[in-house]
Amino acid sequence: MIVDLAPRFLSWDEVDPSRHPFDRSSVAQAVDALGPARRVPRRPEVPFADPAMSAWNHGEGKLWADAMSHALAERFGRWTVGWRWAHDEGDFDGGPVGSWCCPQHSITTPEETLARVVAALCEWRAWLESLAGWFEAYPLESTAVADQRILWEQAARNLIWQVVDRTGHGSGWHGHCGQVLTWFLQRWHVAADVAQALVAEAIGGRFHSWTSPETVLVDDVAERLALSLPPDDTPHPFEPDSCGPASDHLERWLAARDSVPWRDASDGGGDDPVTPSRDGAVEDIRAFDGAIDPARAEGLLAALELVRTDATRGASLTFERLQGWQQHVLSTPQPPPFRSSPALAKGGREHYGIGSDTRTRLDACLAESAHDSERPLSLTARAARAYLDICFFHPFDDGNARAAFLALIFILAREGVALDDVSLLRRVSFHADDPQDPLILTRYINTHLSQTRRTLSSQGWRK
Repeated sequence: MIVDLAPRFLSWDEVDPSRHPFDRSSVAQAVDALGPARRVPRRPEVPFADPAMSAWNHGEGKLWADAMSHALAERFGRWTVGWRWAHDEGDFDGGPVGSWCCPQHSITTPEETLARVVAALCEWRAWLESLAGWFEAYPLESTAVADQRILWEQAARNLIWQVVDRTGHGSGWHGHCGQVLTWFLQRWHVAADVAQALVAEAIGGRFHSWTSPETVLVDDVAERLALSLPPDDTPHPFEPDSCGPASDHLERWLAARDSVPWRDASDGGGDDPVTPSRDGAVEDIRAFDGAIDPARAEGLLAALELVRTDATRGASLTFERLQGWQQHVLSTPQPPPFRSSPALAKGGREHYGIGSDTRTRLDACLAESAHDSERPLSLTARAARAYLDICFFHPFDDGNARAAFLALIFILAREGVALDDVSLLRRVSFHADDPQDPLILTRYINTHLSQTRRTLSSQGWRK
């Protein structure tokens, strides 16, 4: 699973400055032109310790910051989501950025807030450029690991101290430290999963928040990492566009889909209908999508209204029904057609094939979202499975994440269930072939559903 706007999930390819041009002289103008820049929220005039401030910080304030991250990623590339990775306990733990903290401290007047966004983005970019310089200072060859272990060790040691200094070794600093070491190995052609495993084993959980590591510990981590690198007699030139035949991640998903233990998933607290006092889907759309572009929010809200109308009358979930909703989402004159060619997602890392029966197979999968007394499956598991079906069939040329979200809301609504919060269900993405991701998504839906039931119960008790 990937939290789309969380910088800890970034790979080196996604942040490498050589791949992503950036003009500092025009960044302020570019930020001012983004949708969220015209809709900076007003921070409540209450003390920081007031519960209302905390609620605003984690609600409207966070959603606006998420919207700004989304807009920056659309404008400059996904590398920009690190602009909020503040020191210590900011929006994300233990980052290298000092110009931004969190909504409650960093959102003030529109002018001051946007200036902080620009400063934080430039600061994050400068950090990435400095890391790239360090990486290039140690041009290492996997074919000569045995001869270069001292150099690898020196590089790792220097990078650790760079992160310690930049983050101030506050809360969670070790997470970014592990990421930087992983980036370094990725830069020199060590596969991402191998790099992550080697770094995790070398650190061994010995770095801690609010604690600068002892020199002897840093030396040991660097030595272990250097010694763990296996010699490789096969050159691996960096040729990102020469990767051989693309895997079909749709087929990978369909294979994984059949092996997921869906029946082991819980039901979120029961089968009874749930009607919360707060409409989580509407609130999220208004705050997040509305900050990006009011027209985007209006289209999604119109689609959501249609979704609930269809659910109330017990309609079936089909591609044609998705088309009707997606016409509002994308504001197209006609229902958007099923894609006619292979699709890419996640920066090109996933590839979804197309065949004469792809649409038919999608409809067959969507039909399984209905309750089946002969093969009972929990409501939340069925909703999660349909969400992922749409993600990996990727039926539309645009807006598939929104289509998947609407389908999830439809399946719940068809059985009388609504949620008072959807924050775990948006701005996330999943891997087609990871057997744990479907269970994670199901658990997230259950978390929101259980919380909605608890809130309703407490409101009834107070009454």
